[in-house]
Amino acid sequence: MIGAASNRLTALLEATGLFTPSQIEELAIKQRENDGVLTAAVVALEYAREDVFLAALAKALQVPYVRVGDKPIAGEILEKVPTKAVFQYNVIPISMENGSLRVATSEPFRPGLSDALRLSSGLRVKFALSPAADIEKAAKKFYGVGADTLDRLIAGNQIDLDEDLGPSVGDLSTLDQDASVVKFVNQIIWEAHHDRGTDIHIEPMENDLRIRYRIDGVLHPTPLPPQMKRFQSAIISRIKVMAGMDIAEKRLPQDGRISLRVKGEEIDVRVSTMPTVYGESVSLRLLMRSSGMYGMDKLGLFKDDEDLLHKLIRKPHGILLVTGPTGSGKSTSLYAWLHTINSVDKRILTVEDPIEYEMAGINQIQMRPEIGLTFAVGLRHILRQDPDVIMVGEIRDQETADIAIRAALTGHLVFSTLHTNDAAGAITRLVDMGIEPFLVASSVEALVAQRLIRRLCPACKRAWNIDRPFLESLGFPLDKLSTGTICEPVGCEECRGTGYSGRTGIYEILAVTDAIRQMIVDRASAADIKAQALEHGMRTLRTDGWRKALAGVTTLEEVIRVTSEDES
Repeated sequence: MIGAASNRLTALLEATGLFTPSQIEELAIKQRENDGVLTAAVVALEYAREDVFLAALAKALQVPYVRVGDKPIAGEILEKVPTKAVFQYNVIPISMENGSLRVATSEPFRPGLSDALRLSSGLRVKFALSPAADIEKAAKKFYGVGADTLDRLIAGNQIDLDEDLGPSVGDLSTLDQDASVVKFVNQIIWEAHHDRGTDIHIEPMENDLRIRYRIDGVLHPTPLPPQMKRFQSAIISRIKVMAGMDIAEKRLPQDGRISLRVKGEEIDVRVSTMPTVYGESVSLRLLMRSSGMYGMDKLGLFKDDEDLLHKLIRKPHGILLVTGPTGSGKSTSLYAWLHTINSVDKRILTVEDPIEYEMAGINQIQMRPEIGLTFAVGLRHILRQDPDVIMVGEIRDQETADIAIRAALTGHLVFSTLHTNDAAGAITRLVDMGIEPFLVASSVEALVAQRLIRRLCPACKRAWNIDRPFLESLGFPLDKLSTGTICEPVGCEECRGTGYSGRTGIYEILAVTDAIRQMIVDRASAADIKAQALEHGMRTLRTDGWRKALAGVTTLEEVIRVTSEDES
């Protein structure tokens, strides 16, 4: 029997026309050693691309080759195969044909697969071939993330919260996978990390539990099994235990932190819970330690702006402020500046809440307001540590602003952030805090407003047919059209069909000149200061966005979405 099966496999591999005799022999050995797994061996040995091999094998086997997920699958078809079997064997039912169930798989030679599917479904099974990643995505799309875990929870009809579900500090893959709630939470975090998510939001509804990931700044709902609401309390309790929070306290907001290692990458997860009408809403922010260490060349600055910032961050003293809303990449910019100037002849200290990325050679101080270690207290004591450069995570109040300005006036270079909409607004914000205008004028060297915009997917973007009346209505500089090509999103597998992949920054850099210093002393408005800066060559956020659209980096829609109309 083994010999006959081997001969049939050899004949099928020869029929594909993709392999040499020695490669066929090697694949036959691998297939026997790996319990019938063949496609993975072809890919691992780099004998052929998975889609090319499966298409040729389907032709030799006389079965369909399909890309699952391209079209919807009826609910009654999905119910034919138990969820556990779908995820265990990485298969998915796609249609009924003359009383037989057509099931997509990437490994048709797995021993016992056909029998297992026939017994679990009660139907005759016919195969179709499809890439493994396509099947996995379709299973998550149609059954929901963690559907196999939920099946076990429902089958047991109970959740044992007395198990040792202690704080998670190890590799996700080594955690107690027998605890279904633990496994589900791990799956959620892994999915978000795998999809480049920065935030996970677990939101209780009246009759549902919604989970959304923020990817490239935009929220995307995650498909979940319909019964997930039943396990809301257990899921939230597990997260609170991991974060070292009080699981009995459900009436007050709480904050916590989880340290994880996923596939060798260190991830810090900041956890926040908030009581709502239908239960506690949980937000998790994923901070990748390894991905945070950007140089200035990775920020998306044009050469002229990068050169200007290089000069500014090497000044001997003064304040450089980065402004923008939460999630606009301010901390990333500050770390890039520190990374650029970090050297053995500079003593650099930071006061942060929290410390998002650890940097070698820099003294970083974590704020602890509960014991009185605030930004103002930390900054005051830092001045006794003989620093050359100080980074303050955020200027939140008059006391912190006052100490930071006095530090700049006494020979220190200070980096910090403010929450304002544009660069000029930071000046009036400091004055509104109670800082004397002459102190602001004397200490502030530059202000940088920034936003994050989604980058076009390089695999599927295409040139846009220019609509000049539309561009004119936007205020787009039509005379610049000849300097680049505007592109539009299309959508493909690489970018989850969104047309975008990753983010970059747009910037508004206001260098404080003598004329602007005088305006600050005279208490000029932010609009007047901005107009003066524009006369001296400053570009607004939207203008920088137009430049990136012309460079094919992003789209006009993205620029409009993240920038407000420039004041005239």
